[in-house]
Amino acid sequence: MSAQSVVLCQSTNCPQGNPPSRLECPTCNKLGIRGSFFCGQECFKANWKTHKVIHELVRAPSSGKLYGTFNPFPNYIYAGTLRPVYPLSPKRQVPDHIPRPDYAERDDGVPISEMRTLGHPPRILSQDEIEKMRTACRLGREVLDLAASHVRSGITTDEIDAIVHQAIIDRNAYPSPLGYRKFPKSLCTSVNEVICHGIPDQRKLRDGDIINLDISLYYQGFHSDLNATYPVGTVDEDSAKLIQTTRECLDAAISVCKPGVLFRDIGKAIEPVARANNCAVVRTYTGHGINDLFHPAPNIPHYAKNKAVGTMKPGMCFTIEPMINLGTHWDTQHWDDSWTATTIDGKRSAQFEETLLITETGVEVLTAGKDVVL
Repeated sequence: MSAQSVVLCQSTNCPQGNPPSRLECPTCNKLGIRGSFFCGQECFKANWKTHKVIHELVRAPSSGKLYGTFNPFPNYIYAGTLRPVYPLSPKRQVPDHIPRPDYAERDDGVPISEMRTLGHPPRILSQDEIEKMRTACRLGREVLDLAASHVRSGITTDEIDAIVHQAIIDRNAYPSPLGYRKFPKSLCTSVNEVICHGIPDQRKLRDGDIINLDISLYYQGFHSDLNATYPVGTVDEDSAKLIQTTRECLDAAISVCKPGVLFRDIGKAIEPVARANNCAVVRTYTGHGINDLFHPAPNIPHYAKNKAVGTMKPGMCFTIEPMINLGTHWDTQHWDDSWTATTIDGKRSAQFEETLLITETGVEVLTAGKDVVL
C-alpha cells in the first residue's frame, strides 16, 4: 500500500504558508473533485468566492465530458481543440531513501546547483561518471518503453504518470521533472497541438491522437532524458508523416555529431529535413547538456543559422530534442498553467529526444532503443 499523499492548503494567500492540510471542501467531495483542502475555516471562508466557481463549472452541463472534472482556464483562448481536464491528482510521493536533486528539496523548485554554473563551459565527464550516465540512461529507456506500452484510447495522461512514477521509484530513481521549478508531475505528456511540457491530467486519450512521452530520471547522482511521440490507435496521414519526419530530423542531427563539430551545426542538419516535409522547427525550446545537473551547458538550438557557441568534445553529454510543427509556424503560446506550450495555429506537433555522449571517434546514443542503429 502506498503512503497517503500530502496535500497543501489550496488558499492563494494562506497566512500559515500553505501547510499540509486535512480540511476538505465538503461540496468538492460530493462532486468528486479531489485535492480541495484547506488548513482551517479561516482560509476556507476567505477563498470561498473564487473557490465555489469550481463547483459551478462541474455542475454545468457543458463543464466537461467526465463527471467531476473541469477546465481550469475557461477564459483562455486556446489555439486548438485540446483542453486541460482538472483536477490534477495530488503530488505523488517518493520514498525517503531515494536520493533526489537539490531542487526537489526546495518549495520553489529552483535548481540552485544549475544556476551556479550559468556561463560555464560544458563539463567533460570522467570514465566513472560516463558509466553512471549509461546506467541512468538505460533505466530511462526502460521506463519510456514501459510507458509507451500503455498508450491506448481511454487511458488518462494522469494514469500514465502514475505508471511512470511507480516504474521510476521501483528502480530506486527520482523522476527528474517532479518539483523542477514547481512542475507538478513525474513526466510530461504532450498531446496533439501541445509542443512540450504538457501536464498529465484527467483527459482520456482518444483514437487518432498523438502523444509525446518525455521521461527523465535521476539515478546515483546523474540524470537521463529522452522522449518519443506515439500514435493512439489509427492516426491521419499528416500525423503519421509528422511523427516520421520528426524522428528523421533527430537522426539527421545525431549523424553529424562527433568531436570538433560546432553545436550550431545541429540545427543546420535538422531544418532542411523539416522544411522538405512542409514542417517548421520550434525555436523557443532547445536541447541541453545533461549530467549530474538537469539542464546545464551546452545550449542546443534545433534550427538553422542559430548562434549557439561551442564545439563537441569527447566526454560531453547533451540532448538533442527537435520539436517539429505541421505547417510553417514555429512559434509557441502557453496555457495559463505556465508550462503547457502549444502551436499558435492549433496544428499538431511532435518531438523525439535522445541523450548523447561524444566519444573519441563519434557519438554514442546513451538512451537508444532497440530499433536505433548506431
